[in-house]
Amino acid sequence: MKKLSIGTRLTLWYFAIFLLAEFVFGAGMWLILRKNLLDIADEVLEGQAADLQRFLEARKDVLAAQLQAEISEDYKIERSADYLQISDASGDSIYSSRFFEKHPLPQFSPDQLVRPRYENRRMGHEHFRFMSEMMVVSGRAYVVRVGHPIDEEIETLDAFRGYLLWFAPVLLLGASGIGYWLSHKALAPVDALARTARTISGHNLSSRLEPLHTGDELQRLSDTLNEMLGRIEAAFRRITEFTADASHELRTPIALIHTEAELALRRSRDEGQYREALRNILLEAERTAKLLEKLLDLARADSGREALDIHRIDLLVTLRDSASKWRQVASLRDLQFEEHLEVQRLPVMGDENALRRVIDILLDNALKYSASPGKITLSAEEKDGHVTVSVEDTGVGIAPEDQAKIFERFYRVDKARSRELGGAGLGLAIAQWIVQLHHGSIAVLSEIRRGSVFRVEIPAAASPADVHPDPE
Repeated sequence: MKKLSIGTRLTLWYFAIFLLAEFVFGAGMWLILRKNLLDIADEVLEGQAADLQRFLEARKDVLAAQLQAEISEDYKIERSADYLQISDASGDSIYSSRFFEKHPLPQFSPDQLVRPRYENRRMGHEHFRFMSEMMVVSGRAYVVRVGHPIDEEIETLDAFRGYLLWFAPVLLLGASGIGYWLSHKALAPVDALARTARTISGHNLSSRLEPLHTGDELQRLSDTLNEMLGRIEAAFRRITEFTADASHELRTPIALIHTEAELALRRSRDEGQYREALRNILLEAERTAKLLEKLLDLARADSGREALDIHRIDLLVTLRDSASKWRQVASLRDLQFEEHLEVQRLPVMGDENALRRVIDILLDNALKYSASPGKITLSAEEKDGHVTVSVEDTGVGIAPEDQAKIFERFYRVDKARSRELGGAGLGLAIAQWIVQLHHGSIAVLSEIRRGSVFRVEIPAAASPADVHPDPE
């Protein structure tokens, strides 16, 4: 089932809320009007009751039989149209107007009239409001019922209800139409954004949604989507560049291997020439294998299938092993290699091979980008529960705008030189991934033409003396 659009749903919600508001308002106004009209009728009834009480008080010394005669004479002559009924406490009638003689009503006992009682009755085609009250005059108790026609009040209420039933739907439909128009006008920019977004694909990621200047949520949505498109474009561009670079890196050694093998097979050579050709083929094969290994490492990292062998190790041993290997490489490149490892041990919880790889990546980069005569320094220390390893070089340095990006995959500061030196922009990304798996961090401080310092910080392992066995 197709869902309704947001504009239609907003209109329906607006319709329902406005309908409820109209009902509450109309019912409330009708009840208020009814109360006011009945209050006016009650004032008339209370006035009649007050007149009767003054009449009875003026004749408080008159005997009951004489009082009945005077009431009958006075009310039948002067107020024959009144709606009045008087009885004594025992229920005997003292006076009943012509209306009550024709339409007798049940009497209330004095116990039922602790407070005046009001009631509406329809008698024939007319509507009346009656008030029943007990009056005590000079020790005599009278049960009095007075009435007042309320046909005008009922007609007024009926007319008001009719107006509500006529105008409320018209107002509701009008308001709903306006709400529908407003909702669609407010959401029109969303439709425009959606139409533009549908036209953006991998071939035109540089396109952007039309910027809005409404200063509301729609503008924030448009700006956020444009920022997201910018990030997608940058990532897509880096992947495209990496694909091209990786293809080039793979094509070059394969081409060299093919050329060396073809030349070796064209004519007979002596043993030395064959060995040289095979050595070149082996070097290119090793270079290709290293590149593929890095790509596979990142693929395993993305899939979460790479598992590290985490256990307690002495990182100092790993650092010294790496230093001895890279010291020879530095000597061959006429670079000075120094190590500052004046500590007894560097206990950490980690994977020795993975951490060795991080050190190798940092030292390899330091040697690659340092010209002779230069200096490479490897140092380490334990402080505040963390082990910090630093690799410092006197190389070309990294520009400030590139320092925040060098740990991104496929990013290379100098693409031409990186390709020449065999780099694919993956080493630092792999190093950062390994360090993060060890709950550590990696950072760089660098200045152009003055060199760089890479620092790796991971938590130190608690010494065995600090671990207290559980009491038995």
